[in-house]
Amino acid sequence: MHIMNVDIETYSDVDIKTAGAYAYAESPAFEILLIAYKIDNGPVKVLDLTQKKLKGVQGSLLNDKQKRFHADCKEFYDILLNPEYVKTAYNANFERTCLAAYLKMPMPPEQWRCTAVHAATLGLPATLGAVGEALGLPEDKQKDKIGKSLIQYFCKPCKPTKANGGRTRNLPEHAPEKWAQFVEYNWQDVVTENAIWEKLTIYPIPEEEQRLWELDQHMNDRGVRLDMHMVENILGYDVVYQERLMHEAREITGLDNPNSLAQLKQWFADRYEMEIKSITKDTIPEIMEGLSKKPSAGPALRMLEIRQELGKTSTKKYAAMKNAVCSDGYLRGILQFYGANRTGRWAGRIVQVHNLPQNKIPDIDYARQLVSEGDFETLELLFEGVPFVFSQLIRTAFVPSSRCRFCVADFSAIEARVIAWLAGEEWRLEVFRTHGKIYEASASQMFHVPIENIKKGSKLRQQGKVAELALGYGGAFGAIKAMDKAGSIPDEEIPMLVANWRRASPNICKFWRNAEAAAKTAIKERRTVKLKNGISFSYINKILFIRLLSGRKLAYFDARIEETPKGESITYAGVEQQTKRWGRLETWGGKLVENIVQATARDCLAATMMQVSRMGYRIVMHIHDEIIVDAPVNDTHALDNIIRVMAQEISWASGLPLKGDGYETDFYKKD
Repeated sequence: MHIMNVDIETYSDVDIKTAGAYAYAESPAFEILLIAYKIDNGPVKVLDLTQKKLKGVQGSLLNDKQKRFHADCKEFYDILLNPEYVKTAYNANFERTCLAAYLKMPMPPEQWRCTAVHAATLGLPATLGAVGEALGLPEDKQKDKIGKSLIQYFCKPCKPTKANGGRTRNLPEHAPEKWAQFVEYNWQDVVTENAIWEKLTIYPIPEEEQRLWELDQHMNDRGVRLDMHMVENILGYDVVYQERLMHEAREITGLDNPNSLAQLKQWFADRYEMEIKSITKDTIPEIMEGLSKKPSAGPALRMLEIRQELGKTSTKKYAAMKNAVCSDGYLRGILQFYGANRTGRWAGRIVQVHNLPQNKIPDIDYARQLVSEGDFETLELLFEGVPFVFSQLIRTAFVPSSRCRFCVADFSAIEARVIAWLAGEEWRLEVFRTHGKIYEASASQMFHVPIENIKKGSKLRQQGKVAELALGYGGAFGAIKAMDKAGSIPDEEIPMLVANWRRASPNICKFWRNAEAAAKTAIKERRTVKLKNGISFSYINKILFIRLLSGRKLAYFDARIEETPKGESITYAGVEQQTKRWGRLETWGGKLVENIVQATARDCLAATMMQVSRMGYRIVMHIHDEIIVDAPVNDTHALDNIIRVMAQEISWASGLPLKGDGYETDFYKKD
């Protein structure tokens, strides 16, 4: 297999962090500045595309340096377009997208490999430099740390000043020494990427994962259409609505800036003799309770309501859509493949589709119609709370392509089905093979009450639901409290609830213990340990691997057994949730099972996506265990076909009772 490593440096007046690579590369100001590449075992070469004076120069007028530049350009473009060569890059989506925009031709993902994805499959960090450090690359193979300042200087617009002559962009001639450093930096990135590529080749990505990444790239390239008319209406009215609230707040308080926490706290102290430390969504109910004992508290209560309204972030996602939408009205690049490197699940980008508000208003179609028509007077008359309505409509901004409708289908209780199947909890499997009422069945098992006596809305069903959602991965009191946000279960009842759930699900509890014991044995004895369900644990080059039944492996980099205050524990290198920095993380049986179950559910989704795609359907996005398909309106069997695929037994998952459900819609919503 012939390989070409590629790294590019670019310029655009669009902020890639807020708009993503597709809108970034679509800007008229976009251009590629430098291309560094390495073919097989050859040297790293850099093409400086800012040498515009060389373009169009021909024949004997070319000096040796110019001839070499043109020869290298021809070599690069010939290999780039040659399907016999595999192109690799760290975060290959960026190189693919930018080169496609620059050359105005597609860059088929089938010809590319992404080193960042490869690193993620091994539990490594997200950035090129951090991966190089984690792998212990020698100093001459490490990423050059000067790059951040050079990218800021050459790749983004600059602020016009007297010192720079009022220019809005820095060019090579403005700082030749910096430019020479930038060329060297580009060269070094390919050295580092190639060194990482070679290090990781001993852990090849399964062919199925490569095919899935290609499907993901095609999906991101296609994008999903947005109703920008509705988005613009909401953003426009939000400005009016916010200013109206501010005007009312000024009228109530007499303050110049009622949004200032310091001014507002002083107002409460002067008028109501209340010393308030903070005014947040968590403290406002307590402040309101204190005000209820004060005379003439009406203005203060209204001010707090306004403060709550002003603090709501219902339009941030709309603003993100406007920033990132492409000129054809499609939003692209909103899902990152292997974004969660512990399980391989996708991560949301730009709009963060994985945390969209649920739809709770019954007349969402009418609310959407009023917003589209710009009839906000009627909207406020019929619906309570403009920010709430706007948050409810976020999903509906995603719309099908012309002459299409959305077919939305998801797996029913996929994690509960997978854990029951892997643990061999037979009564649970029987529930999923038949009526599927797992909350009622769980309560029946825990409290020894006939299932027909447990009705929707009853206390027993609520306890069964909370227990099912909270306790599957070794959680106890804290997990119940976190899941039971309504506080429906008294603290004194929680220990009994946990004990009853575990007593009813002994095989799941055994799965936690067996997973932890297998992982510890694999690390200590440097051997493969296989569980009865077929999942195996191995330890190779300080990486703990868990081989799933799909054949994919989860990786825990630099795994160790360490003594902690809780005793002997499994630790590994990873990104800490709080600090977002590379450090030591701890895991245990329940957490390992959670990773295994969620990863297996992800692989079920992946198998379904591949099959749906092979049937010719265009998946525009997927959220958790749900896929959204752009289906032609004349294909009346599309939804049934997709749901049928979701219920099919997967080749590596014999006996797993899967079920799909879905609906058709003219805009995305949570049915």
